[in-house]
Amino acid sequence: MSVAAESALLPVYPPPRVTFVEGEGAHLTDSAGREYLDFAAGIAVVSLGHRHPGPLGAAHAQLDRLWHVSNLFATEPAAALASRLSERFGGAQAFFCNSGTEANESAIKYARKATGKSGVIALERSFHGRTAAALATTGQPAKRAPFEPLLPPVRFAEPNDIDSLRAVAGGDIGLVLIEPVLGEGGVIPLAPEFVAAAAELAAELGALLCFDEIQTGIGRTGTFFAWERLAIRPQLATLAKSLANGLPIGCLLVADEATGGFAPGDHGSTFGGNPVACAAACAVVDAIDEPLLASVRKNGARLLGGLSNLPGVVEVRGAGLLVGAELDGPAQPVVDAALDAGLVCLTSGANVLRLAPPLVVGPAEIDRALGILTEVMR
Repeated sequence: MSVAAESALLPVYPPPRVTFVEGEGAHLTDSAGREYLDFAAGIAVVSLGHRHPGPLGAAHAQLDRLWHVSNLFATEPAAALASRLSERFGGAQAFFCNSGTEANESAIKYARKATGKSGVIALERSFHGRTAAALATTGQPAKRAPFEPLLPPVRFAEPNDIDSLRAVAGGDIGLVLIEPVLGEGGVIPLAPEFVAAAAELAAELGALLCFDEIQTGIGRTGTFFAWERLAIRPQLATLAKSLANGLPIGCLLVADEATGGFAPGDHGSTFGGNPVACAAACAVVDAIDEPLLASVRKNGARLLGGLSNLPGVVEVRGAGLLVGAELDGPAQPVVDAALDAGLVCLTSGANVLRLAPPLVVGPAEIDRALGILTEVMR
């Protein structure tokens, strides 16, 4: 990308070091023709790999038929996707939007309307988005501070600390919002007993329990929803990222027993339920079958085990193919060196290396990524 082209973009991201022009499976190619192994997957988005034939073919076919009609009318792909997600969830209604932030905004509004209570419990180091309400529930003060005052009242508990969770409870709480694995806050899996306590507390308070599955959902942790691993089914779940394998989409799922909170006119999205994105998402949902999920679990264990043997690694944690390695120093230099060596990976906080490859990654690619990391971390 030229300097002039870069300067035309509002500088809300760090200056890019690479311009990618093509992808295939778990591999990317830059503008100079160099190939990289992709263990970021667009921040856990391209879950089936670049140019997967399922969503690619479905999107192409829908482009030839219909792009947009608005939500004043029904479309076949949106109805089909809602049905598929309801079946996987065990009975739910879907609201479609364009991003994870929008999905979380929808959940916050839904809980407020359904319960009549405005308070929210969220977790320290969580990340739920950057628009006003989603940012207010994000447990990272540095991200909130430039835009405060934000939507009150939000109270933050420590992850996996049940006493902390109960300490912030109050009669005004209408929503308990948690990530099954804190993806941006250090790749911190929530313990089953903590999640059970959050569900119990929500019930006591007459609040709705929402799982932010934007990063953990659609097979990332080895089950279709991460809540399946925890044996706690929430009333609300938010999805985005990998749902359409890279096309913009977000979703709020409301369990059948919690429906009725919204009436026509309460919420909406001009582009939500876009036929092309929904067609691609249907293909993604169909592709997340038990053999693929078993592969995610197996390859995730391989990746965790390999990371634990690397120099400078203090702890490894995660679920499925959402994996973090806590380092004894800053993670960004490792990410930069890995990119120079042909591996794309991520950070999660100052000292955590985050790996979220496509779910279709193979053992040989995992071993190659571990080999690159071994070299750059020596």
